Amino acid sequence: MHEHAKSMLAQQFRVVEIEEGRLAELTESERLAVRGVASHARIDAHFIDLLPNLEIIANFGVGYEAVDADYAHKKNVVVTNTPDVLTEEVADTTVGLLLNVVRELSKAEQYLRSGKWMAAPYPLTRLTLRDRSIGIYGMGRIGRAIARRLEAFGLPIAYHSRRPVEGIQYPYYETLVDLARAVDTLISIVPGTATTANTINAETLKALGGNGVLINMGRGIVVDERALADALRTGTIAAAGLDVLQSEPNVPYELLSLDNLVLTPHIGSASEHTRTRMAELVANNIISWFETGAAITPVR
Repeated sequence: MHEHAKSMLAQQFRVVEIEEGRLAELTESERLAVRGVASHARIDAHFIDLLPNLEIIANFGVGYEAVDADYAHKKNVVVTNTPDVLTEEVADTTVGLLLNVVRELSKAEQYLRSGKWMAAPYPLTRLTLRDRSIGIYGMGRIGRAIARRLEAFGLPIAYHSRRPVEGIQYPYYETLVDLARAVDTLISIVPGTATTANTINAETLKALGGNGVLINMGRGIVVDERALADALRTGTIAAAGLDVLQSEPNVPYELLSLDNLVLTPHIGSASEHTRTRMAELVANNIISWFETGAAITPVR
C-alpha cells in the first residue's frame, strides 16, 4: 500500500500491515478488531470470512477484479475503487504508447545511443498516426479521455462496449470483431473479467488487418497473447503496444522476441502525482465510511 495512504489512515486508526496471503497468521482477537481494509492485492471470499467485523474494502486502483465484490456485497461489505483520479494520466500514457509504436521512438533512441546514427539516418518508419482510424474497446471514463485526445489529432473514433454510451456521438459497433474490421487501430481499456477474457483473439486480430495496430491499457487477460504473437510474427497485424500482461511481471519469451511490439511494465497511472491522489482516495474512502457511514466511490 502507498505510504501516503498508510500515513493518512494511521492518523485516525490503528493500522495493521499484513503481507498478502498471511492474514490467517493474525490472532482471532486481531482479526475481530479489523473493520476496514486498504488493499492493492487479491481479496477473496476466504479473506473476507476471516474478518467477521469487516465493513469496507478500499481498493487501490480503478480496476477491482482482484476483489470478490459479489461475495463482499453478500456479506454487507462495501468495496471502493479509485476512479477519475487516474483517468487523465492513463489516457496520456495510452497516446504516448501509441505514438511510440507507430513512430518507433524507443527503437530510434536505441539506434542513436548505439552510435548507428553516425553511419546513417534512422530508417523511415513504415507506420504513422496519419490517416489512421481509432477503435476504442471500452468507452468508460478512460476510454472517453483517450477519444478526446485522439480526436484532437484529427482521427476518426468508433467504439465497442457492452452497450451504447448515452451522449456519445462516436459510431458504435455491436461486436468487437465488427469494430476491428472497421478500424486499423484498436485500443483496449476494458477490465479483466470472464466476459472480456481473450476477446482480443485470432479472429479479432485478423479483422484488424495487416495495417492494424493494437494497444492494450486495460488488463492482460483481455488479449490472447499466443494469438497476438502469431499475428505479429506473420504480419496479420503490423504492430502492437502492451502496458499489461496476463501473468505480469512475467513476460513470455515469444513476446520479448518480437521487434514490432512495444512493452511497458504496467505504468499507465504510474506517476508520483497520480499515485498520491489514488492513495488519498483510498484513505478518504475509509475515513468517510467511519465518519459518515458512506464511502466516496463505492463500486456497488
